[in-house]
Amino acid sequence: MTTITRPRATTRRRQRARTSTHHQAAYPLWFLLPAIVIFTVLFLVPTMSSFYFSLTRWSLFDIEFIGFENFVTFFTEPSLSRSLTNTLVYAVLTSGAKVVLGMGLGVLLTSQIIGRGYLRNVVFFPVLVSVVGVGITFSVLMNPTEGLINQALALVGISGPAWLTDPTLALISVALVDIWKGVGLATLIYIAGIVSIPQEYVEAARVDGAGGVKAFWYVTVPLLWPATSTVIILSLIGGLRTFDLIWTMTHGGPGFSSDVLASVVFKQYQAGFYGISTAGNVVLFVVVTAIVLPVSRFLSRKEAEL
Repeated sequence: MTTITRPRATTRRRQRARTSTHHQAAYPLWFLLPAIVIFTVLFLVPTMSSFYFSLTRWSLFDIEFIGFENFVTFFTEPSLSRSLTNTLVYAVLTSGAKVVLGMGLGVLLTSQIIGRGYLRNVVFFPVLVSVVGVGITFSVLMNPTEGLINQALALVGISGPAWLTDPTLALISVALVDIWKGVGLATLIYIAGIVSIPQEYVEAARVDGAGGVKAFWYVTVPLLWPATSTVIILSLIGGLRTFDLIWTMTHGGPGFSSDVLASVVFKQYQAGFYGISTAGNVVLFVVVTAIVLPVSRFLSRKEAEL
């Protein structure tokens, strides 16, 4: 009896263990199912549909397959293709400025200065304000004749430029407002990164004879690389996808001088060119993916090397 019972008991234990392992492996998958369904319905299906409709001339009642004609029109029409250049310039300009200013303000606002808490609130406050509200406010402030900015410059004998009506300045003017509004978030990220740096590293650098500048460059900056990576990725994505501030302040004008991909897509929808606008959406998706993914991988590799 003993020689028969033991193998059976062992077999049962093994079966229970396999069943338990199977349940443990399958159990978390049920938690993933709602997320997979939502991701499929809200992202995959619309994305695949956009790729298809970008190859058609469509309206609410008619669809005609025309191949890559919408993309050819998009890249051969100067007013449309210029929006791609403007998008890249805008994203690089705003991202670079937020990194530099955010790091500088982060260092300043973690030092022992008077009113540090108040200054932190002042820097972060624009992040909380509505983008549309900021755009309307600065449209008034940057008015070339009645705007407060040019009136203030006139008091010191400077003739203010036509911020939003000069084709060479419109995009840069909107970018400056974007930087003003978004630098608070970058500063907050850098403050969190600076506070987490152990002071022993800075003290060791000073013992070795490094001054304030060298300690900052060789100790603080490398240790802030995770914060820098976060700011770059967030700023790039926001800059490439920008629409609301551009539309509120300039409507893409004067002419097409400040048009970006998102504003061109909206204009084409308004005009009834749904196929071209969908093609613009696809171009925007490809541009964001083609830029952000390699940059993210490069930043991750650099962070691993440090």
